[in-house]
Amino acid sequence: MARLFGTDGVRGEANVSLTPELAYRLGRAATIYFGSESKKKPNILIGRDTRISGQMFEAALAAGICSAGGIATIIGIIPTPGVAYLTKKLHAKAGIVISASHNPFQDNGIKFFGGDGYKLPDAVEDELETIVHKIDNGDDLSRPTGKDVGHIEYRADLVRQYEDFLTTTTDETFEGIKIVLDCANGAAYEVMPKLLRRFGAEVKVIHALPNGVNINNGCGSTHLESLKKAVLENNADFGIAHDGDADRCLCVDEKGEVIDGDHILVMCATEMKKAGKLKNNTVVSTVMANIGFHKALKAAGINVEVTKVGDRYVLENMLANGHIIGGEQSGHIIFTEYGTTGDGLLTALQVLSSLKRSGKKASELTAMMTTYPQLLVNVKVKSKEGWEENKAIQVAIAEGEKILGENGRVLVRPSGTEELIRVMAEGQNQEELEKICQSIADVVKKEQG
Repeated sequence: MARLFGTDGVRGEANVSLTPELAYRLGRAATIYFGSESKKKPNILIGRDTRISGQMFEAALAAGICSAGGIATIIGIIPTPGVAYLTKKLHAKAGIVISASHNPFQDNGIKFFGGDGYKLPDAVEDELETIVHKIDNGDDLSRPTGKDVGHIEYRADLVRQYEDFLTTTTDETFEGIKIVLDCANGAAYEVMPKLLRRFGAEVKVIHALPNGVNINNGCGSTHLESLKKAVLENNADFGIAHDGDADRCLCVDEKGEVIDGDHILVMCATEMKKAGKLKNNTVVSTVMANIGFHKALKAAGINVEVTKVGDRYVLENMLANGHIIGGEQSGHIIFTEYGTTGDGLLTALQVLSSLKRSGKKASELTAMMTTYPQLLVNVKVKSKEGWEENKAIQVAIAEGEKILGENGRVLVRPSGTEELIRVMAEGQNQEELEKICQSIADVVKKEQG
């Protein structure tokens, strides 16, 4: 049987693979698990993005929580990191986010945060899954009656508490800065425009009219074309784009050039070092970070620690080693000084603060890092097993690395969810990269099916 929880909660097409019945059982399971050591009714927060299916899952989760004797605190529409923050602040037993992040509207997801504000470890997710299966098999487990039945609390005011917290994360003001903000018709559509205006910025907002089906549709951090256009048309100083649940942030400079997660890490880490605030003089990123990222930080005298792909691995490294900034090229940036997970709103404030302190235009900070061309080829295979020990594949990789030398790199890795092996190369010459990637891909296909 496939594991219920994926890399970021339970995901699927709404009302198909992810059903309200499953959401109900997850709500029951969470309440049983998190309430097992408490004499009081466990309080579980629920927040969601703007998808049309969000209310359906919100209701189902709340019913499941109440049926097991818990308190379902309904926040409403709020960015994912807001739920993480409030769960910890309010000493709730857990927090639940209903969102499929940057995926299209027909998908949705349910992910959990523990009372400490961090995503659940695999072991706890496995415990929840075990309880769900018991419920599936007819085990009623906890069925309180009378006054012990749970109830629902509606707390629309909690979004403001998250907004107020974000205002404490920088001492800068953004007066005189003209910003175009793309909310992806998602969870940040109300709170982020208010937040930027509280800092004094002039804000032009786009894609902030959610209707349940337009989340991430041709907008947000995965579709930057309209943001680039709006920045240029409005003669803006800066552009900000979030994804559907606003745990990511990508930016655009005044020339319409993209500032991705690698650039954001370089910009913020460099300013932090100047201010003497870059703990351990280290940034954490993944194997997918551009080679230009490594060169820029080396030139700035900043160390880099590299993890596997995935924000959970970045965070694990940061917590284990006491580092305070890390993230991914996708714009999922973590500042452990302020939060327990990636926060697109917080990231935007930190980037704007770095920009303000530098006294430079955004394009000048963007120029701190040269993005090397990157090419990715996905090779469909019969088996991912044994490719690392395959002599022919290793020879092909070594030949590619020899051609690129110090001004490029080759990265070959298996997909975590599909029968694919991904071949990626970076370097200064696109045509050269195409030849190298295709050569390695041909060998992988021959050897692995």
